[in-house]
Amino acid sequence: MMATNAANRDRYAGESFVAIKPLSDRPARACPACEWPDARELGVKHDLQMVSCVKCETQYTPYDPWYSSEQFYSGYYPDIASEPAFIRERLADTIGKFAGYRATNRLLDLGCGTGALLQAAMENGWEAQGLDVSEPVVAHVKKLGLNASLGELEKVEFPDGYFDVVTAIELLEHVPSPRTLVAEVARILRTGGLFWTTTPHGRGASARLLGLKWSVVSPPEHLQLFSISGARELVVGAGFSSLVVRTEGTNPFELWHSIRSDRDELEGCEKKFDRVQTSSRLNETLHKSPLRQAFKKTANSVLNLSHLGDSLRIMAFR
Repeated sequence: MMATNAANRDRYAGESFVAIKPLSDRPARACPACEWPDARELGVKHDLQMVSCVKCETQYTPYDPWYSSEQFYSGYYPDIASEPAFIRERLADTIGKFAGYRATNRLLDLGCGTGALLQAAMENGWEAQGLDVSEPVVAHVKKLGLNASLGELEKVEFPDGYFDVVTAIELLEHVPSPRTLVAEVARILRTGGLFWTTTPHGRGASARLLGLKWSVVSPPEHLQLFSISGARELVVGAGFSSLVVRTEGTNPFELWHSIRSDRDELEGCEKKFDRVQTSSRLNETLHKSPLRQAFKKTANSVLNLSHLGDSLRIMAFR
């Protein structure tokens, strides 16, 4: 774990920051990425304060959650639909890139959701198992004939160095203590193993342009949105030797909707925006031809070079 010290803090002596003050009697927490205790206020959303760490610029709500993940997500997926074909193809491509890490042949998918990644892993010859805190999810995955367990990672007590690969798609933003989770991932991975994860980027184009209006800023569902610096602090501080971070993707429909909604709000006819559906449709459209796929690849390269992609894609090496 990173310890704060006077020398580091002096670097930010001239910054305008506020000591974190909860809106109620909920206890405050430091930055979930780098553990820095001071943050700038961003505003309030869903009755919860949002702040930005003055050191790593990770956005987060500065409260120790008043619930466990098991309580909050026990019924999170009332209806579980299978993933579209283009997503299954992308997951199969992703799994194919893990071949170089195969030694024990064991893979764990955290927050296994629909089971699509587990299915791709099993078809690729992995001894794959999933873990989720939602009972409907685990029941669904088991019905598919896949191996899944219910509970939080820290309570399962896998042996040290048990897995070659651990995956977590869009999970880190949800968990109350991401440093604890990632440290446990490091423990159960063998030396040379891979942690592959994706999570929203708190300093991407949408976060910068939309601020608290970005639909991904959604406490208490999303408790933190990591910056690139914050992701590095999180992963290295948890015991990983190195990592590669890419920023990819954005949703131009949400940016356009935000411009339109400002006008519509004045006219009293604001329309609800569905981020998940529009993003899925965009990705499906871009997947339909080699030319569109090439355009998407080029756009993602630009977003990565500029560090403005809305999604962090992290490969951390044990």
